[in-house]
Amino acid sequence: MSTVQITAADVNKLRQQTGAGMMDCKKALVEANGDFEAAVDLLRKKGQKVSAARSGNATSEGLVSIAVSADGTNGKLVALACETEPVSKVEDFRNLAQAVLAAAVANNPANAEELSAITLEDGRTVAETITELTGKIGEKIVIQEYANVSGEKIVSYIHSNGKMGVLVVFEGANGADITEAGKDVAMQIAAMNPIAVDKDGVDPATIEREIEIAKDVIRQEGKPEEMVEKIAAGKLNKFYKDSTLLNQEFVKDSSVDVRKFLDNTSKGLTVSAFKRVQLGA
Repeated sequence: MSTVQITAADVNKLRQQTGAGMMDCKKALVEANGDFEAAVDLLRKKGQKVSAARSGNATSEGLVSIAVSADGTNGKLVALACETEPVSKVEDFRNLAQAVLAAAVANNPANAEELSAITLEDGRTVAETITELTGKIGEKIVIQEYANVSGEKIVSYIHSNGKMGVLVVFEGANGADITEAGKDVAMQIAAMNPIAVDKDGVDPATIEREIEIAKDVIRQEGKPEEMVEKIAAGKLNKFYKDSTLLNQEFVKDSSVDVRKFLDNTSKGLTVSAFKRVQLGA
C-alpha cells in the first residue's frame, strides 16, 4: 500500500504531461507510489492494453489530412482513423492527425510502417503516441492510409467532411497554370471513384471478370453465339468509359471526356497517377 501522499497538484501535473484522465492519473500515481516516470509507464501500458483489446474494432471514422510541397512536386496524405465520429472531432485527435502529417512531411517516409516509427519532438514515436491516445480516449486509432506521391505537378482535394482526400499527379503541364483544372479533375476522382487512370492500368483479373459477366448476360438475353464476343467487347469499352479516369465523361462538361478536357486545358497535359482515400467506404 502506498505511503506517499498524492496531491491534486501531482495528479494535475501528470494529466498535463500525459493527457490521460484525472482518475487514471491518480490511480497510476498511487500504484507507482508517487513515481512520475513509473506512473507514465503504467498509463502507457494501459493504452497498449486498450489498443490490443480493441484491435478488431472497425475504424470507419476519422480525418484525412494532406500536405503538398511548395513547389507542387510532392504530396503526402494521412488518413487517421477511429471508431466513432465524436472522437474524430476531439481536439487531441485532430492535433494528433496534424502531428502525424507534419512528421511525414519532415521525414519523407515511404510507407505507413516507416511513418509509425518516426520519433516526434517529445521523444515518443508516432506509434507510441497513437497508443497513448488510444488509452486516453478508449477506442481504436490507426493510420488507415498513407500516401507519398511525386511528379511534375501534384494537386489535392479534401472533401468538406474531412473523410475523403485525393492526390493527383499531372504530367505535361509545361509551365501552364493548371490549378483550376487540377482541382476539377481531383473532384472528378472524388465523385466518380475511377479504378485506374486508363485502360492499361486496370487489373487483368478485373478485365477477365467483366468480359465473363458480359458474356453471361448476353447469352441470357438470347443473342446468337457468333455475336457474343463482339457485344462483350462493346460492353468492356463501356466499362472502361465508366471506370477509368481519362475515359470518363468530364463531370462539368459531358461533351468531352477527361482526356480531352486536359488536352484542351494545356496540350499534352495528362494524369499519370492518383490516390483516393475515403474513410468509412
